[in-house]
Amino acid sequence: MSQGRIGLYPGTFDPVTLGHLDIIKRAVKLVDTLVIGVAINAAKDPLFTLEERVAMLQAEADKLAAGRAVIKVRPFSTLLVKFAEEVGAGVIIRGLRAVSDFEYEFQMVAMNQRLNSEIET
Repeated sequence: MSQGRIGLYPGTFDPVTLGHLDIIKRAVKLVDTLVIGVAINAAKDPLFTLEERVAMLQAEADKLAAGRAVIKVRPFSTLLVKFAEEVGAGVIIRGLRAVSDFEYEFQMVAMNQRLNSEIET
């Protein structure tokens, strides 16, 4: 059974904000399955535990899916492109607030492409 177009929305979500929820609301219009990847980052000292962040997102996501898409909330600690491959994502959803966000994301795309090609060989 095909899951159709799969999108991945990664982040730490500590805490979940109205901006995050807005992006989820928009993303479910673009994909059949949206995987919300909750990043585990040992370098950060989160306000909420991983379990609390996953639970908060799942509670909000269930409301936002509105029959448009299936939403799955999953923790991850691997390289983003590896996690995207693991879940079968064809697109990665990211939020941009300013031009500097675009520049940062552009650099991240380039780095993930480079790291992924080094791992593949």
